Amino acid sequence: MIEIDGSQKSGSGTIVRSALALAALLREPLHVYNIRAKRPKPGLRAQHLTVARAIAELTDASLQGLKLGSGDIWFRPAKVPSGGSYSWDIGSAGSTTMMAMTLIPLACFVDRPCTFRLKGGLFQDFAPSAYHMQRVLLPTLARMGVRAELRIVRPGYVPRGAGIIEASVKPLQGKIGALSLPFHRGPIRRISGVALCSHLEERQVSERMAARCTQVLERHGYRVEFERLHDATAIQAGAALAVFAETADGCLLGSDRAGAPRRTSEAIGEHVARSLLQDLDSGASVDRYLADQLVLYAALADGLSSYSVPTVTEHLETNLWLTETILGAKVQARERSVRIEGVSFSVPR
Repeated sequence: MIEIDGSQKSGSGTIVRSALALAALLREPLHVYNIRAKRPKPGLRAQHLTVARAIAELTDASLQGLKLGSGDIWFRPAKVPSGGSYSWDIGSAGSTTMMAMTLIPLACFVDRPCTFRLKGGLFQDFAPSAYHMQRVLLPTLARMGVRAELRIVRPGYVPRGAGIIEASVKPLQGKIGALSLPFHRGPIRRISGVALCSHLEERQVSERMAARCTQVLERHGYRVEFERLHDATAIQAGAALAVFAETADGCLLGSDRAGAPRRTSEAIGEHVARSLLQDLDSGASVDRYLADQLVLYAALADGLSSYSVPTVTEHLETNLWLTETILGAKVQARERSVRIEGVSFSVPR
């Protein structure tokens, strides 16, 4: 049985999600303990329960310890993941994007296409936004042979959630390919953005977020093209802003921020612009979020992946440690350079 201490490194729920995904692919039993021990509310939350149940459904697995607040979980998969159409509801504003990021690697190795319809939160702090997945993560993974798409059906915000996304994944044609990005990325070719608000059109929230973000970026010599969206389908008012930079050599970097009570539209625009500028000024080939999101795929890939990061974050260190521990991938993060020797994974039959 794979034994993982959930209090290591970041001590976050990502350890639970990624460990479950890797154990499912390897078809090996897993015990995760000290789950989220460093968090103010330790143990499993609603989004972790839903992810565990989803992976168990895909692999006919047995689960023990699956309850809110549990610090231990035992997972025993019975078969390799199955393709098909699935639907799950987190039942809270828990992150649908984090759940999608857990399921997509499994869907790469199934026998037929997968579609996941996920209900919960789409835009919140401390989770990747659906826009970043659409326009940064998935296009970068396409360079590695991963064929996945994400569609936003309905926005969902904290605290009520009820947003919906659909992730569609086609099986790999062979193995995941290694990714090699330049250590010093090329010049910026284009910056674009999305300013979304739900039930806030009268307050011109989308326009105000986009205007401040544009103002800050233009002061640094960048022109940005914004798409302004006004949604009326979400079950509550909310907002989100995202910007994306594309370089001449094909690197993609992004920054985003969700709305929150007492967080002004102008503050959101300022934050998003300055976060992107920090990552661009570093010269890195990926942004601070993509840096750790790529690790699992690079560890499964056939060959050596390498890219440069703005900074070595706790989440990056956590994912490197986890893939090295479970998969045996050779990993290295030194002076903003990440190198991962993949294990050339194929599903055990």
